[in-house]
Order: sequence, then C-alpha cells, then structure tokens
Amino acid sequence: MTATTTLLVIAKEPRPGRVKTRLTPPFTPAEAAALAEAALADTLAAVAATPARRRVLVLDGVPGPWLPPGFNVVPQCAGGLDERLADAFARCAGPALLIGMDTPQVTPDLLGADFHDCDAYFGPAEDGGFWALGLARPEPALLRGVPMSTPVTGAVQRERLVTAGLRVRDLPPLRDVDTAADARAVAALAPQGRFAARLAACAPAADRRRASR
Repeated sequence: MTATTTLLVIAKEPRPGRVKTRLTPPFTPAEAAALAEAALADTLAAVAATPARRRVLVLDGVPGPWLPPGFNVVPQCAGGLDERLADAFARCAGPALLIGMDTPQVTPDLLGADFHDCDAYFGPAEDGGFWALGLARPEPALLRGVPMSTPVTGAVQRERLVTAGLRVRDLPPLRDVDTAADARAVAALAPQGRFAARLAACAPAADRRRASR
C-alpha cells in the first residue's frame, strides 16, 4: 500500500440482532455481536498498521470504543450494498482499496496494494463474493447493479473490471465469517487476534446450549 491510497472499511455497528445473524444459533445475538465487534476491531487494527493517505470507516450506525484513532467516519448511504459500495468509492479522489469487516484474518501485507502497474485489485471470497476491491481511479458505476450476496457476486464484479479494460491484479482468496464453521476456520488462521480470543470465550457456552437440546 502506498501512502497515496485511501483505505476504506465498510461495516455495520456491532449491535445484537443487527450483525452476524447467521451465527445464531449456536451463538446468542449478544455473542454474535461480540464476535462481530472483535472481527471489526481486528480489521481496523490491520488497516491502521497499513500506510495510507486516509483511513475511512464507512459505517452503518455509530462508532464505539472499538474504533482506533486515525479514522474518518462517514455514514453509509441508503440503498442496496452495491449502491453503498459505489458511494464509498465516490467519496475518494484518488486510488482507494475497500474491504469489509468479515475477514479478521486480514493483515497489512494483504493490503499492500500498489497501483503503479495495474488499475484494480480484486480479492475473491471463498463463498463467491469478494473481500477486497481496489481502484486506481474510483468509478462508482463499476459497482452499481452488481448482484450482491450471491454465489456469483465476485465473478460478476471482476468481469465488470475486465470489461471496462482495467488491468486487474488478484489478491489471495479469504474466507468470510458468516457461519459458526467459518468462525472456527478463520480463528485458526489468526489465533492471536481479538476474534479468536472472543470465539474461545463464547464457544463453551454455545456448546453447552447445543448439548442441552
């Protein structure tokens, strides 16, 4: 990542019942929100450790104590996810890389985008979506109309970039945290992180509830 690039994180405020609903069950809404908060905190820590011109949290909700210093916070616009992602890029005047809050295993090395010999970065997610999108020249139209949260979201988005004539550099695929199985797999990849610690604290209670049924 060069210091001329803006790093964007799009996220929801981690409140029970509003985030990570596919984790319930086995986790309670409060536990799912705690896991979401830990994932967001790990993500923001990785972004904070990456050289950038600006660091922007594009937030649905209000900031909490999990927000580190050095971030500008802007609200998400109304509309579908494609519109909200497009609006995030529309706020940027130069190169920008956007990620979500679902990959707490992300590291500064993975965010080290350098646009000197490419026009776009694309990070596929294992579920068919994408965890990162970088544009040397942000163009909101590249995102509007892309079907979100489907098994072909990533393929459609990448094809948009290629069809526009952009030179695309692919990042390694990462696994999003959507289900309990995802949470265990991701925690194993980053065992020293806040997310892994929170999962270790929540899991015994979830296991007891499951065993009592």
